[in-house]
Amino acid sequence: MNPTPATDITLRFLAEPSDVNFGGKVHGGNVMKWIDHAGYTCAANWSGSYCVTAYVGGIRFLQPINVGDLVELKAELMHTGRTSMHISVSVHARNPRNAERRFTTHCILVFVATDDSGQPTPVPAFVAETAQQKRMSDYALKMIELRRNMQAEAGSFLESLEDTQP
Repeated sequence: MNPTPATDITLRFLAEPSDVNFGGKVHGGNVMKWIDHAGYTCAANWSGSYCVTAYVGGIRFLQPINVGDLVELKAELMHTGRTSMHISVSVHARNPRNAERRFTTHCILVFVATDDSGQPTPVPAFVAETAQQKRMSDYALKMIELRRNMQAEAGSFLESLEDTQP
């Protein structure tokens, strides 16, 4: 394992004709797959382990990606738990013939590192050092609290649905 794994990775490639929908823009599902790949790469690099996606949230499709665009995904470690890693993935695109880059998509993912038997395994602790890393870490902590509240609310709602079933 790398003694000081990188806290971020960048993937770049061209959007291909097979990536587009009937409207001529890249399928949102393809973008989601790319986001998962970038997030996985960042998480596996940090943990030195196989990782599974445990949560995907807050995906925002801001602008379309066109066939032939140079797509850039930047995955950044935001926060670590005992076995989990919060990863921010930002997607930018541009026509390779000019320098005008567009912010197209953003998403937060949580990955869990697993051992060879598929059980969660501890990950190295991440300590935010830069101002940007500290902002992202604080945001991840806020999202953890929001998810807890949402899970509790969803649990109550689902219980109320069970009570109404014949």
